[in-house]
Amino acid sequence: MINYHYAELIYRQAEKYGNRTALRYRDDGSGRWLRVSWNDFAEKVRLTAMAMAEFGIQVQENIGVCSQNMPECFYTYFGAYSNRVADVPIYATSSPEQIAYIVKDANIHTLFVGEQQQYNNALIVRRQLPGVLSRLVVFDPSVKLSPDDKSSIYFEDFIRLGDNAHAGSAVKIRISEALPEDIATIIYTSGTTGHPKGVVLRHANYLEAMRTHAIRIPQVNDKDVSLCFLPLTHIFERGWSCVCLTRGTVIAINRDPKMIQRALREVCPTVMCSVPRFWEKVYIGAREKIRAAGPLRAVFEDAIRVGRTYHLDYERKGERPPLWLGVRYRIYRNTVFALLKRVLGLQNGRFFPVAGAPLADNVLEFLLSVDLSLRYGYGLSETTATVSFFPEVGYEVGSIGTVMPDLEVRIDPANSEILVKGKTVMSGYYKMPEENARAFTEDGFFRTGDAGYMKGDVLYFKERIKDLYKTSNGKYIAPQSIELSVTSDAFIEQVAVIGDQRKFVSALIVSAFPLLEEYARSHQISYASREELLAHPAINRLIESRIEACQKHLAPFEKIKRFTLLPAPFTIDSGELTDTLKLRRRVILERYASLIEAMYQE
Repeated sequence: MINYHYAELIYRQAEKYGNRTALRYRDDGSGRWLRVSWNDFAEKVRLTAMAMAEFGIQVQENIGVCSQNMPECFYTYFGAYSNRVADVPIYATSSPEQIAYIVKDANIHTLFVGEQQQYNNALIVRRQLPGVLSRLVVFDPSVKLSPDDKSSIYFEDFIRLGDNAHAGSAVKIRISEALPEDIATIIYTSGTTGHPKGVVLRHANYLEAMRTHAIRIPQVNDKDVSLCFLPLTHIFERGWSCVCLTRGTVIAINRDPKMIQRALREVCPTVMCSVPRFWEKVYIGAREKIRAAGPLRAVFEDAIRVGRTYHLDYERKGERPPLWLGVRYRIYRNTVFALLKRVLGLQNGRFFPVAGAPLADNVLEFLLSVDLSLRYGYGLSETTATVSFFPEVGYEVGSIGTVMPDLEVRIDPANSEILVKGKTVMSGYYKMPEENARAFTEDGFFRTGDAGYMKGDVLYFKERIKDLYKTSNGKYIAPQSIELSVTSDAFIEQVAVIGDQRKFVSALIVSAFPLLEEYARSHQISYASREELLAHPAINRLIESRIEACQKHLAPFEKIKRFTLLPAPFTIDSGELTDTLKLRRRVILERYASLIEAMYQE
């Protein structure tokens, strides 16, 4: 397989695939899924590229894209690459302050925006930074422009501006001069502490990532359909979408994250990348249905046992299962497992990369047992996503996979930090020389900030180093591991573990309110408000018992001793979660300081 520079990739694929489908997206009006052929895709990229050239966007200038997933995002990214222009993705949920920081830091003059919220926020930024941000290009034609806004333009009008011979010639010259060393993308990290940092990824990083993924996952091909629902701002979805585009895989674009369940049933993808939380919810939902299955529960449990033995004891090791096991497994695969996958819209699924956060072993084993082919892995924006993930045969549950081909990984003996070196590792943070000096060892290994260990070429994750807590008794605890053990319970939606310099571990807990309310009804617990429900002794006893059941494997000093139930979830809008749904621990500690102190009062 030839790995084309992204300046020419879409045009080359159009030559190969012509009128075959490249992209799909749901039409807002009819609700139908519409198709974009490779020829149409290439034409939109060409027009976008020429419009950028006509607008005077220069080689290696930075343009911003603040939008939910839309076909126009792809046209803009690859139109930029055709101009040797770098794209700077910004999360659609970003506040004006967050947008302003990135716009100013990356010196963005042209910002492409998706819907009304992104336009409104970007307009505030343009008024704040008139010397930097000069124009907005709006993807959604239903967006209402401000009456006094004379410089913004709709995307469809924008791409018509450059349809001329002069702009076409300029783009052809830039494509011919495109280099692997050109900056392709600057991805700003979520920033769990302090300001975000711009991760500089060059085309050489992407080209190497595509080469090594072709070695590790050759089975992804032009007969596959991938559902794109994680934000394209996230390196995981962006990297996975690039894999799909290089293989000719159809990408179905889910615009509204709240529509994911419907989109799954409508698209029935064969491949899809996702984060652990998605699969945790699948696990919790399936477990609840099994629990409520009455006499059929024994059948479901037997099916899971058979599936576990088949997949984990034989298939995982590349061994042929006994005849009796194969027969029983096929019966369950065509009945119980097929029904589960059809309900989810995953009946055609054959390959599901999952990364972005820790995934509990019991959740992973369950999903593998019911014939959902998850491939768990680990990576960062700074490494162009994948550092390691499960091979098809020989993976180890409990690990974060086998290290990617031609990537060097070692463990720092001083603090167990995972260190990475290779052609997929970023060139550095944008305009941060001092930060770059701290981020790399003297011999060029990138410091991931994650603690881990290795057995051969299999990598294991322990904890984010900066998240490690030390209790006042001198014991180190890993809050993520404790949180992970508890959130696999159906009644517990979110957990923030507290314990740094404290006598014992406590937690702020957000319950799964629909289940909690159902429990209250079935146990005749009356309440006038959510706060009153959470304060009820019976509810607290319920949560306490479920926490204790989840903590059986933990050492006594790691266990949650006290907890407080919160009436509202942690959210991105409140600043308690990053755009990648990680806890902003410093914000949570400050915001809930009084509740935390109350848990430690004698």
